[in-house]
Amino acid sequence: MSFVSSLGTYLPPWGTAHGRVPGADEDTVTLAVEAGRCARTGNPPVERVVLVTNDIPLLEGGIAAVLLAGLDLDPEIEVVQRLGGAPAALDAVATAPPRTLVIGVDLAPVGAAAAVIGESGVGTRTIARLARSLPVRTRDAMGTVYDYGDPRLLRERGVLESLRVAMATDKPRVLAGADHKLATTLCTGPVPTLPTTGASAALFALAWMVENAVVGPLVGVEQATVTGLSIEAGQVPVHRGEPAPRPLPRTQQAPGSDIPISLAAYDRAFPAKLRWQASHDPASGQLDFPPRLRVDDRGGLTEPDALVALPRTGTIYTAVTVRVPVPGVPTPYSLAIVELDDVGVRALVKVTGVEPGAVAIGDRGRLVLRRVAIRSGVTDYGYAFQPDIVNDTEENVA
Repeated sequence: MSFVSSLGTYLPPWGTAHGRVPGADEDTVTLAVEAGRCARTGNPPVERVVLVTNDIPLLEGGIAAVLLAGLDLDPEIEVVQRLGGAPAALDAVATAPPRTLVIGVDLAPVGAAAAVIGESGVGTRTIARLARSLPVRTRDAMGTVYDYGDPRLLRERGVLESLRVAMATDKPRVLAGADHKLATTLCTGPVPTLPTTGASAALFALAWMVENAVVGPLVGVEQATVTGLSIEAGQVPVHRGEPAPRPLPRTQQAPGSDIPISLAAYDRAFPAKLRWQASHDPASGQLDFPPRLRVDDRGGLTEPDALVALPRTGTIYTAVTVRVPVPGVPTPYSLAIVELDDVGVRALVKVTGVEPGAVAIGDRGRLVLRRVAIRSGVTDYGYAFQPDIVNDTEENVA
């Protein structure tokens, strides 16, 4: 048995009430960071991260460094990347040791959710597991998806047959991984309308059960594979980052080659840029961002002794909107100089989560990890300013 001690969910601000779409600067990693940070509100201890998704970026060496930096976790923490949907996410929850952060991410439909596994909280116990092969949807090495296109086959020989074998006479209380219409016919009692149907759907469903004090079997399905957990009664915090949806702004991109990347510069900038840190001058107490080299008494350049974590909240000092298309950059976009809280540091960043030109001097917000660009095939991450007008998240405690 494992215990869920905290839950968090995230949906991008773009889309409609019927489904969300990722922003141009969002991907699997940034979505995982958003959900993980929601679940880690209050800083519960985490010593292991499990990322479950069918959309793992094909990055040699993995995405652990960026993910841990965005979550503000120690770079020595183990990160497990698990390929799969709702059953894989429930397996991860059920088998994780305490102090594990389990994150589920989906891109189509888009959404992310996370659970912190602790020593106490909402108890979960595996009651069913069945692996069957019915490859109605596959993906090749290039990421191209092939769909057999037979929903009746998937329903009859996949979901229904697997549930019949795995659950015997029991019915799910909540079903994740199937569409809402099918879930309604197969479950006992009212069921939630889940925003996704993949790995995150299982955690969105768990969050709904906790908020509504619903107990019983939570079942995840993916094609013909099934995992079922028994969810027990308990009260744990559910932190939601789900702003109201708005239409995705229209952008354009100038033709031409993208700006090339310097991997040497990428390596030098990574700790400060991704962990949002400044250098500290012990003589004056001044913080510098980006970190800077200093001249010692003999005229030589010295590296900063230590980097200091910067606040991730601040106020717009000034802003501008760029409307001239640039190769590799969706245009228009807004830039802002943000005065970070209580440290006397100002940072130049892009604005995210709102339409270009929607921010003004004095607007409050937070710094969030986003995909800055893809340069020479390498995804370049950094921080962007998300104003509080889209940070109207609900914090629910069941």
